[in-house]
Amino acid sequence: MRILTGVQPSGKLHLGNYFSAIRKILEYQHKEELFLFVANLHALTTFSSKKELEENTMSAALDLLALGVDPEKSIFWMQSDIPEVTELTWYLSQVITVSKLELAHSFKDKVAKGFSPGAGLFTYPILMAADILLFSADRVPVGKDQKQHLEFARDIAERFNAQFGDLLVIPEPDIDEHTATVPGVDGAKMSKSYKNTIDLFASEKEIKKSVMSIVSDSKGIEEPKDPDDSIIFQIHSLFLDETGKQTLRDRFRKGGVGYGDLKKSLLEAILDRFAPYRKKREELSADLGYVQSSLKTGRDKARSVAFGKIKEIRAAIGIYSSDF
Repeated sequence: MRILTGVQPSGKLHLGNYFSAIRKILEYQHKEELFLFVANLHALTTFSSKKELEENTMSAALDLLALGVDPEKSIFWMQSDIPEVTELTWYLSQVITVSKLELAHSFKDKVAKGFSPGAGLFTYPILMAADILLFSADRVPVGKDQKQHLEFARDIAERFNAQFGDLLVIPEPDIDEHTATVPGVDGAKMSKSYKNTIDLFASEKEIKKSVMSIVSDSKGIEEPKDPDDSIIFQIHSLFLDETGKQTLRDRFRKGGVGYGDLKKSLLEAILDRFAPYRKKREELSADLGYVQSSLKTGRDKARSVAFGKIKEIRAAIGIYSSDF
């Protein structure tokens, strides 16, 4: 089964990214055919500067490789290295209506928040569909709040197939109903947009500052504390098995421990868990040749698949190509 997913280089990876998506991505490469790309074209919808885009793009590649993406067990590439994806975006744009695109939650939400959108943000679902359909993905991991993105891809594929023949695989959503929403330090969903994250590869000093800023109530050291109402517990439990969670619950409920000590325990769990990955990232940062080589290998593999599919699509819709 072919699994396809992309990671947008919109900033530093954080605990929410890891536990809601990346951990599962890493599992796929050992049991499925994983296609994984850095979605740097998508990042242009919130483009800030050339320097920021370049830095974020390389940082995303470094992060993913450091966390365990294996170029030998997956196809890992940079979205912009596959020109066929933008070509297919144009073809697919002919089979979806403006009124359909106007239903996109992500577009409406950004407009409602005062964001001044470019046409790229409006047509974002078409580019996303092209990413998926060009590589004949069987399943696409999406969060419960992102299901509409895949529904667009399915609708576009069905419209295209009805007009030109069954060329495009209709992808299925892979939604993990058990994936918890990771809270940020303020209790809202952890998100770069909310500036409430605990970043995976920040300095130890920065991670400590984030952890110690987690919002808590005013209960004193000796008072029992409710783990189910604690952001500290919710985040720390992500690192624990059931026995560990129960031990931590008992520690909260027993009293005799302050939130400062509970935060220190969480900090230790974070640093211990990610220490090997942080070390690996330092090594990769000192050897960008390996990163670039990995992306080139992935590009060549992905391009081979993409070119085969785009040739079929060109022939079906009547686009002249000298490659025939």
